[in-house]
Amino acid sequence: MSTEDIIKDEARKVLMLLLEKNKAYGDTANSPPKIFSKLDAVEGLCARIDDKLSRIKMKGITDKTEDTISDLIGYLILLKVQLKKDS
Repeated sequence: MSTEDIIKDEARKVLMLLLEKNKAYGDTANSPPKIFSKLDAVEGLCARIDDKLSRIKMKGITDKTEDTISDLIGYLILLKVQLKKDS
């Protein structure tokens, strides 16, 4: 498998993960319900990104934390989406 094919495959997996989570949870990452946390979307996403980075820092990158990398990529994409929505 070529590097280009792997890039496409990994990007597709992250895209599908984002779409599945958006369907399951609604658009809560970019439109937080503010039931418990009063953070706006950007601050909430940054907090989630910090959590994922902290997990990687504490646990390293292993087969047990590989899903954390996908989550991190997803949250970074959602942050870009929200920044675009805000501008």
